[in-house]
Amino acid sequence: MRTVARRFTGIVLACTLLAAPVAIPVSAAGFPDRSIRLIVPFSPNGPNDLLARMVGQKLTESWGQQVVVDNRPGAGTIIGTELAVRAPADGYTLLMVSSSTTVNPMLNKTLPYDTLKDLVPLVQLASSPNVLVVNPAVPVKSVAELIALAKAKPGAITYASGGTGAATHLAGELLASMGGVTMTHVPYKGAAPATIDLLGARVSCMFGTILPTLPHIKSVKLRAIGISSLKRSSALPDVPAIAETLPGFEATSFYGIAVPAGTPKAVIAKLNAEIVRIVTAPDMREKLHEQGAEAVGDTPAAFAAYFRKQMVKWAKVIKDAGIEPS
Repeated sequence: MRTVARRFTGIVLACTLLAAPVAIPVSAAGFPDRSIRLIVPFSPNGPNDLLARMVGQKLTESWGQQVVVDNRPGAGTIIGTELAVRAPADGYTLLMVSSSTTVNPMLNKTLPYDTLKDLVPLVQLASSPNVLVVNPAVPVKSVAELIALAKAKPGAITYASGGTGAATHLAGELLASMGGVTMTHVPYKGAAPATIDLLGARVSCMFGTILPTLPHIKSVKLRAIGISSLKRSSALPDVPAIAETLPGFEATSFYGIAVPAGTPKAVIAKLNAEIVRIVTAPDMREKLHEQGAEAVGDTPAAFAAYFRKQMVKWAKVIKDAGIEPS
């Protein structure tokens, strides 16, 4: 009886082992076999949209599968981001992420997703400094002179931005904090109307994206006094980095791609390798340079570390500035 029982137990155990699910490594060999959607949580023609279309076109050419750029602006990138995190985690939905993605958790009391848990940073495409410009009517020609004027007249210096919580707003808050001065923030619904009022001398200064601001600098309608990266920009080599006056100052914009959490690692690796090849190719580097940006092309781990670092950095700036979440 005992022998029979042991045999029966052995048979049951063998059947159980045979029936148990076996973990099979996910392969990306057949990926992609259909079109890919790249969600851009901004309106068309902005830097995020233009970069998405540049990369999307190259991916289409590489893999023979259409990359469809899907613009979903609204709510400070929240609408497009939520759409992405709710999509299947299979590599066929990508999301453009930027500085806005990192600051939204601090600017909103409730988000319909968890930024760190629901998104996986895939690759940083590029970084771009902003240029600090003043209206020529403001009697300053350097960051040091601007800080001195702001100290002499607390609150009198006004700086425009593309909206509360925008990268250009937070750059201004960081400048005020590190410079030990008080300046008055004037938010606009986008960079274009902010620039118009700066040209009209209705505000004193602003941080602007290099490409659209450059024509105003060259025509001497605006005066460039500082670059927001740690080092000078090759696009404006004669303009000092703000860090030359305020050591450690850095407020660059970044552009990257993320995927929904749960996307297979093999697919992430394949996407990353191809996109890195694309953004670091000489022709793409040159196109980015023409727009005042620098190609990055890093690993998912490196981008994830950078992404988290940005969240911590700007959370402190937001808290110190007393910006309340809505």
